[in-house]
Amino acid sequence: MSLEYAILGFLSYGPSTGYDLKRVFDSTVRHFWPADQSQIYRTLNRLGTQGYVGHELVEQEEKPDRKIYHLTEAGREEFLRWLATPHAPDEVREGSLIQVFFAARLPNEEIIRLAELQAEQTRERLQTLEALKPLLEEHAAQIGTRRDVFFWELTLEHGLAMTRAGLKWIESVIRRLKTPGNLPEAD
Repeated sequence: MSLEYAILGFLSYGPSTGYDLKRVFDSTVRHFWPADQSQIYRTLNRLGTQGYVGHELVEQEEKPDRKIYHLTEAGREEFLRWLATPHAPDEVREGSLIQVFFAARLPNEEIIRLAELQAEQTRERLQTLEALKPLLEEHAAQIGTRRDVFFWELTLEHGLAMTRAGLKWIESVIRRLKTPGNLPEAD
């Protein structure tokens, strides 16, 4: 559901191709709302059927024609209606926590290996998020205002805070797992 509104939001800045929407997703909101190219095109088609998005074909020599999508007035109204509507927090689903929950079934060495792998992946995610700051500034120069960037940065701060908290937690888990006598032996 929110993918539709993210697309409407990006189109509120101006017309775009599906390919360009994917690039913007990847460099701005991917840390909390990833989307693949096929999802974006399916959603654009659905939004077109609903009358929220229109498009024009731009002919190109020696290349396929490009579809440039734009927000219709109905799309703008629907986006603003959704934007002003309070939303309940999403339920959290984390596969890695399901693994932790049932980890007693694995040998201790395997549990520690998985926790260390999760810590490494979390560090990589943190680096990826930290690299988004200059990309937000780049988008600000192209399509946004200082006001837009302020709110974009709030979402990035959330991602950084959540990732740092996750890293702190998994590092404490690793320490606890490695502390002699802390990890009960298998029955």
